[in-house]
Amino acid sequence: MQELIDVPPGLNNVAVSDTEIGAVLGEEGFFHYRQYDAVDLARRHRFEDAWHLLERGRLPDETEYESFRAAVAAARVVPADLDRLVGTVAATPGAALAKLRAVLSMAGPALGVAPLLELDGEQRRGQALRLAALVPAVLAVLHRRSVGLGAVEPDRSLGHAAGYLHSVTGITPSAGDARALEQYLMLTIDHGFNASTFTGRVVASTGADLVDVVCAALGALAGPLHGGAPSRALDALDAIGTPDRAADWVRGEVAAGRRIMGFGHAVYRAPDPRSALLREVAERLGGELVERAIAIEGEILATLRELKPDRPLPSNVEFYAGVIMASVGLPREMFTPTFAVSRTVGWVTHAVEQAAAGKLIRPAARYVGPEPGRAPAEG
Repeated sequence: MQELIDVPPGLNNVAVSDTEIGAVLGEEGFFHYRQYDAVDLARRHRFEDAWHLLERGRLPDETEYESFRAAVAAARVVPADLDRLVGTVAATPGAALAKLRAVLSMAGPALGVAPLLELDGEQRRGQALRLAALVPAVLAVLHRRSVGLGAVEPDRSLGHAAGYLHSVTGITPSAGDARALEQYLMLTIDHGFNASTFTGRVVASTGADLVDVVCAALGALAGPLHGGAPSRALDALDAIGTPDRAADWVRGEVAAGRRIMGFGHAVYRAPDPRSALLREVAERLGGELVERAIAIEGEILATLRELKPDRPLPSNVEFYAGVIMASVGLPREMFTPTFAVSRTVGWVTHAVEQAAAGKLIRPAARYVGPEPGRAPAEG
C-alpha cells in the first residue's frame, strides 16, 4: 500500500501546487501579484491594470488598458435571458451570496460556458473575463430589486469599481469614493491559496466549467471565518460604541473565547500590509465613523497586547474594509458580496491556470475509525 504523507491540520504551509499568479509572504508582511508588490499596485494603478496583469501576465500600456477596460465594461451587463431569473431570485429570502450562486448556477446557457477541459487557453480567458465582469452586475441588480428598487442602467464610461458602486447605489460616485473602493478591491483580488481560491482550483482541476468554479468558491467565501469578517468588524464597532468602552469589550470577548474580527490573520505574522493602506484610504475619506474606528483600533490593539503578549494580533484587511465600504455608501449586507466582486477575478485566473496544468486534485485521507471488517449478516 502506498505510504501516506502526514501534513499539518488545514494544510498549513503545505505547497499543493505551483502558481505564477502571486504569493503571500506571511513572515515578511508582503504579498504580490505576479512580479509586482500588490500594495504598490493599489497605490499607483487602476483595477483594470491589475486584472490585465493577472490575466495576461503584464501591465497594459495605455492602448491595451483602454481596450481591456472597454471589454470589461461591455461584459458588465446582465443578459436579457437572465434578467427574469434575477428578478425571481431577488424576491426570495436569503443572503446576497446565496442568491448570486442561485443565479450563476443557471447562467451557463446564457453565457455559453463550456467545461474547461474542452476549451483552449484563449477561450478560457474570454469566458473568465465575461464571468468576472458579470458578477458585480448581477449582485447590484439582486440587491436593488430585493429592496424594491429598479436596476440602474450601466454606465460604460465608468471604471470597474466606480461602475459597481454606481450600479448598487444608483448614484454616480465621486472620484474620491470610487478610488477608495477601487483600492480596496485591488487589495483583495488574490491572496494565495486561501479557502475559496483553493476550493475553486479543486473544481477547476476536474475540468468543470467556470460557473461551477465560481459557485464553489462563493460557498467557501460565505463562511464567517473567510469572507464574512468586514461586516462583523463593523458590528464590533457598533457594539463597542465609544473608544472608552473598547478595552472592557475586548476582555469580555476574549474571556468568552470569541475571536476579535478584524485582528490577527491565519498567514501573516508581521502586520497585514493591506491594513496600512486601507487605513490611509479611510483617513482620506474622513468622517465620524473613520475617526471612531481609528480610536477604537488603538484601544483594541493595546488590550490584545496586554491579554495575549506572546501572540501578535495586528489589524487585518477586514477592520478598515467595512469602514471604507460603509463610508462610500455600500449597505452592510453587500460587504462580503463586494469582496466577491474582486476575488472572482482571482478565482477565474486560478481556474485558468489550474486547467492548463491538467492535473486532477485528489488527496487522500487517513482513516481513524473502527477497524474495518465484514458487515454482520442480517438477522
